[in-house]
Amino acid sequence: MSHNPDYQKDIESIRQMMERSVKFLSLSGLSGILSGVYALSGAALAYSILYNPKTPFDYANQSVKEITLIVQLLFIAIIVLVASLLTGYLLASKKAKKLGAKVWDPTSKRLLVNIAIPLISGGAFIMILLATGQFFIAVPACLIFYGLALINASPNLFDEFRYLGYTEIVLGLISAALPGYGLLFWSIGFGVLHVIYGALMFKKYDR
Repeated sequence: MSHNPDYQKDIESIRQMMERSVKFLSLSGLSGILSGVYALSGAALAYSILYNPKTPFDYANQSVKEITLIVQLLFIAIIVLVASLLTGYLLASKKAKKLGAKVWDPTSKRLLVNIAIPLISGGAFIMILLATGQFFIAVPACLIFYGLALINASPNLFDEFRYLGYTEIVLGLISAALPGYGLLFWSIGFGVLHVIYGALMFKKYDR
């Protein structure tokens, strides 16, 4: 009986080793929070360009068809994406160093492939939508394909990302059913949800 604690420690060490071989544990909850803040900031800027001083309830009466506005919105989205990716990488590197692991290993490579397939497909699909003038579907497509990417990558991430993916898909479907409120749903999906899930992840795994 006196050796039970040692056995438990050995089992826990084996479990942690197996988990590290499958899951990318270096992802920081703080990066999710900051990504949400970036998205909300980008949404606020887009709102000032498109709708100010109208309220969110006037969105349905607006239509984005001018090429200059589309370019501005794409530029804002790209800035938010780049800032989020850079922040995620820097914080993941810092956490990996703290855990004594490598940020770029077979697990992170599998993660990149799994998340890239839906994102690249979705990005191509959205560009086709914009090129053919189907602007009102762009935001729902962003949310749905992002949710699919999270679900596809969830075997290499914490389990919470799967539920975030489900939530993003549901939000995208609701957005598709309520055209004209794209910016509002984009803010919720990429801003509010990221802050909430990032805070939960930070509290559970980063402390």
